[in-house]
Amino acid sequence: MNHITWEDAFCGEGNNCFRIGVDNAGYAYIAVSGAEGHYVRDTRDALRALVCDIKAGKADHLL
Repeated sequence: MNHITWEDAFCGEGNNCFRIGVDNAGYAYIAVSGAEGHYVRDTRDALRALVCDIKAGKADHLL
């Protein structure tokens, strides 16, 4: 298993904190802060596309 390097938590209002991490094999990870053992993993390009789409408002209908 590759070592995941986690960034500091990104927190919204209250306790809604997420962490993003990367490994040396080119994968990116997203987890709830405090539960990093349960994560979503994909390529860094996929994570980049997700973040860009969220910033562009493509997920606003989910809020």
